[in-house]
Amino acid sequence: MSIRGTEKPKTAEERLTEAEIKRLYELMVKTRFFNEKATSLQRQGRIHNFLGCLGQEAAILGSACALEAKDWIFPSYREHSIPLLRGIRLKELFNHLIGNGADRVKGRNIPPEYSFRDVNCVSISAPVGTQFPQAVGVARAARIKGHDIVTMVYAGEGATSEGDFHVALNFAGVWNAPVVFFIQNNGWAISVPAGQQTASESFAIKAEAYGFKGEIVDGNDLTAVYKTCLRAVKKARKGEGPTLIEARTYRLGPHSTSDDPKLYQDEIEVIAWKTRDPILLLEQSMRKLGYWSKDFGEQIRQRARQEVQEAANQALAEPLPTRETLFQDVYHEMPWHLREQMKEFQA
Repeated sequence: MSIRGTEKPKTAEERLTEAEIKRLYELMVKTRFFNEKATSLQRQGRIHNFLGCLGQEAAILGSACALEAKDWIFPSYREHSIPLLRGIRLKELFNHLIGNGADRVKGRNIPPEYSFRDVNCVSISAPVGTQFPQAVGVARAARIKGHDIVTMVYAGEGATSEGDFHVALNFAGVWNAPVVFFIQNNGWAISVPAGQQTASESFAIKAEAYGFKGEIVDGNDLTAVYKTCLRAVKKARKGEGPTLIEARTYRLGPHSTSDDPKLYQDEIEVIAWKTRDPILLLEQSMRKLGYWSKDFGEQIRQRARQEVQEAANQALAEPLPTRETLFQDVYHEMPWHLREQMKEFQA
């Protein structure tokens, strides 16, 4: 396993090293500060909207670090830390949130819909659940071509109510596709509680109807998530088929910056889940292993806070996309009628 996804992963029996755990901890802290800064920018009117991952950092990073660099990720809108895990700079995330001239998609996608092709992170789309059949299709195509890759697709439990989810699971089972479905059951699909999404005893059990295995894992335990996902990835890579993983976690913040969770979340429930904050749990685990010190924690927080602030400032200093980008990338080569339209627009 490599925290940047560049090396061959460990066997399922091996553990994360001290250096890997410390690096993952730093990424979790950095993601927390990134969430805070992005929310602040939205409140200032600097970005349109933002969907955070407060309380879900261990589920996201613990799953992604079980993959290799060649594996493809089909994210939802909370997996901000995965591009960072794979080497994307913080400024790139802010470029996209702001939609400035340095943004890879030139401000065309709404803020949560980032795309990083060079690290095999597929563009997010606004319709819920479309990533499920896409991930299965790529996994199937890779197997036909003889490519030794695995796809991992992310979604919340609410997305399992979409038809795309069931279509994808059906074909994944029929094709024995090398795909891992990673469902983050954070308790809420905006304001709809998980209990109103399904009559099944779990979301993981849904895999059985389609002929493969589902597993439940503590989504706030980084190591548990890593081990569970590593088993599933190794299984898929060996040609033994897909796995559905339900990571049980909790969304400690709003669904998005346009949401007020106080209208529907029980305050006592939120307080109880805050005691299981994934960053806090990892700190406790690191203490037991002898990896933690107060100075180390403070150093990480100071560095993460500074890096986030500097990245945001650099992105805010970038110019907006030029008007000509309205006409670019529509076709591989701009046809005559678009060239004429662009000249008229410029005039």
